[in-house]
Amino acid sequence: MIVIGLAQVLVILVLAPLLTGIIRKTKARTQKRIGASVLQPYYDLLKLVRKDEIVSDQASWIFRACPWVNFAAMTTAAFFIPVFLVYTPFGLVGDLLLVVGLFALGRFFTMLAGLDVASSFGGLGSSREMMISALLEPALFLSIFVVAITYGGTNLSTLIGASSNASFLPHPQIIFAAIGLFIIILGETGRLPFDNPATHLELTMVHETMILEYSGKSLALMEWSQSIKQIILFTLMVNIFVPWGISSSVLLSSLAVGFLAFIGKISLFGIFVAFSESSVAKWRLFRIPDLIAIAIATSMIGIVLCYL
Repeated sequence: MIVIGLAQVLVILVLAPLLTGIIRKTKARTQKRIGASVLQPYYDLLKLVRKDEIVSDQASWIFRACPWVNFAAMTTAAFFIPVFLVYTPFGLVGDLLLVVGLFALGRFFTMLAGLDVASSFGGLGSSREMMISALLEPALFLSIFVVAITYGGTNLSTLIGASSNASFLPHPQIIFAAIGLFIIILGETGRLPFDNPATHLELTMVHETMILEYSGKSLALMEWSQSIKQIILFTLMVNIFVPWGISSSVLLSSLAVGFLAFIGKISLFGIFVAFSESSVAKWRLFRIPDLIAIAIATSMIGIVLCYL
């Protein structure tokens, strides 16, 4: 079981850049462009690892430690995520709330690093990230609450095991929790309409401004950490709300089917996110709370349905 648990962690770490490449390729196709290869994120990471770093003379230890803190937090969160098997042996010491806390730790250090270099761009992005995260976290906890009271806890193995054994129709509140969590995922991963990861315009950047001063190996770690966070959130979405195909047995054939089902679900969800991004524009910053209010409202409807 330990070997299977480590294999699930490696799947997340290895496939994280590939998911980013699939989303970019899909967006390029929807915009009538050829686009880069789906393997381009791997080439970018290898190129950055071979480059030297340039660090501002205003930077302190926070700026240098931030990439490692982010990577350690995202990798630790990956240990608690069931990928192709409903059970992970490391899930006994962590649950969904711990995963959310690790995400918050990485975001906190990223905001500090944006402020640490005394750059106007970093301060701009950090202030925007503070506002968005302060609004996203209540919506996230409401969505988690709906799922937890429906499936009986916040342990991820328990949640995914219960959802894989339950029929989808008797739990209409899960539909509203899925809508709210989808909006939250777009905000947590910095995608449209919250942020545009493909732009470098100061009027629209949020996440990119906070990592603008990074280069070389540190930038590679920041980019990889963001991809890991993205695939973790996508994995939670597909395995909790669409648990079809996930293995409940340690037989090799069942694990192979679960792995192929995971690849198919995560790819389709990534393509769906890319299509949804291509159909909307970035919202104005002060309209973002309206979108987060929709996530809060749908989660509240789910809570009401839980007690009806």
